[in-house]
Amino acid sequence: MRLLQNSYSEIVLYTVHCSVLCIDLCSSLNYSCYCNCNYMCRRIILNNPKKRNALSLSMLESLRSNILADIDSDNLRVIVISAKGPVFSSGHDLKELTSAQGRDYHTKVFQACSEVMTLIQDIPVPVIAMVNGVATAAGCQLVASCDIAVVTEKSTFATPGVNVGLFCSTPAVAIGRAVPKKVAMEMLFTGSPISAQDALRHGLVSKVVPEERLEEETLAIARRVCQASRPVVALGKATFHRQMAQGRDAAYATASRVMVDNLALRDGQEGIRAFIEKRKPVWTNKAEKANDE
Repeated sequence: MRLLQNSYSEIVLYTVHCSVLCIDLCSSLNYSCYCNCNYMCRRIILNNPKKRNALSLSMLESLRSNILADIDSDNLRVIVISAKGPVFSSGHDLKELTSAQGRDYHTKVFQACSEVMTLIQDIPVPVIAMVNGVATAAGCQLVASCDIAVVTEKSTFATPGVNVGLFCSTPAVAIGRAVPKKVAMEMLFTGSPISAQDALRHGLVSKVVPEERLEEETLAIARRVCQASRPVVALGKATFHRQMAQGRDAAYATASRVMVDNLALRDGQEGIRAFIEKRKPVWTNKAEKANDE
């Protein structure tokens, strides 16, 4: 496993299988590795709490590198993004957005941000946001871009850019696809924060839990993901995002074709056989066709 990190982020690697976790603390490398030689959950930690985990250009580049590291490994099944400190992320570093930096630099920042947000949805493994605090502007966009978001009761979410003269137009892309239009517009026009429970009610997050259970609940989801076939999950994730951008009839056509493709996978047939035979499936975790046997 190739590890990429800088002063703004660190990687925590879990390998999760059922309820067994063996802990090997690699403090000299500034990350923790939880392993039992089965399937891996990579945890990426935003680690610049003094700057409220702002998504500076360097932070975005580090995040992109950490997401992509060994992304095609058969053992990597899920990525968890969390943060140190009371702020998950305050969004862009406004000091990078002054006129002194220039238009070309500003363009580079927003391109990098858009690449990270789309990358999260384009990679073959699910990405879970584990949030314990404030997520604003591009930080809220990051939560909205993740496939699943588990948050604590004290967490809040906002798009306050309008209050500093910079409308949250790029965060609106992800947030507007996660919550109802009128909820998104109120958040964008007023900058007022919404509570964790309101975020849950409107679909911005998946689950709200007590702070002391945040990691337990998040890893429980990760373990469930790890129990499924990697190529089946990858196919399902890609198809979900593709059909969501289509009209109803086109979406059904796309999904129907993919269901047939899924059945053609060796793991697709193994799952059906295991169900009929009343046993646990034994996945190959390879995108191999059933007729290749």
